[in-house]
Amino acid sequence: MIENVYQHFRKEEQPFIDTVIGWIRSVENQYTPYLTNFLDPRQLHIVKTIVGKNNEIIIHSFGGYEAAERVRAFICPAYFTPTQDDFEISISEIRYPTKFATLSHGKVLGTLLSTGLKRDYFGDIVSDGVRWQVFVEKTTINYVEQQVISIGKVSVRMEEKKYTDILIPIDNWTIESETVSSMRLDTVVSSVFKISRQRAKQMIESGKVKLNWVELSRPDFEIGLLDIVSVRGYGRLQVQEIEGKTKKDKWRLQLGVLHK
Repeated sequence: MIENVYQHFRKEEQPFIDTVIGWIRSVENQYTPYLTNFLDPRQLHIVKTIVGKNNEIIIHSFGGYEAAERVRAFICPAYFTPTQDDFEISISEIRYPTKFATLSHGKVLGTLLSTGLKRDYFGDIVSDGVRWQVFVEKTTINYVEQQVISIGKVSVRMEEKKYTDILIPIDNWTIESETVSSMRLDTVVSSVFKISRQRAKQMIESGKVKLNWVELSRPDFEIGLLDIVSVRGYGRLQVQEIEGKTKKDKWRLQLGVLHK
């Protein structure tokens, strides 16, 4: 079974696949639910694919609000239905002098990671244009609030919020259809953001492009379903559907795009 799973995914994803198989076996053997840390959409897709048609196990996921990109997943026996509280997600707002400073997603994330916690302890970072909130794994919230006292040169204070105080993010994804000659990273970036292939290649090689929040410097890397690509200065894209090939052997894609 495991070999069959590997062939559907990238070689780089094998360690994560092994971890997921461990989670599933633990649920099967102990018949108790397993709560993951935050997963990106691609990771959730892998988890769902591996669980597949296993009637004994169900996956529930939640990231703190309805349209969350990053979510925690409950891999659980069919009898178990988690409540919102079971996902153990806290919301922390970043208090800062809004009249004198501006924050950005990159600066906030960089500061959070400088606490020594890995990316999977943090969910989405959302903003309404002025205020900023972060979804955090509940057991770490006190630690994060003690550690984060500045972002760049700006003094800040993290403050836990109730679910009724969640911001409505201003991110405005548009759905776009695109036809590309290959699934190479440079080809897709070039096509979506209307820049030359050479320019896309240079940006990737100089560290300006991230795949699922991780810097990737390989222009020839083949991206897949539900991958999120961030291009500094241009925005983000997500491969939402791979609709197949045209008669001219090009890929037809449906993408979510967030233009800067």
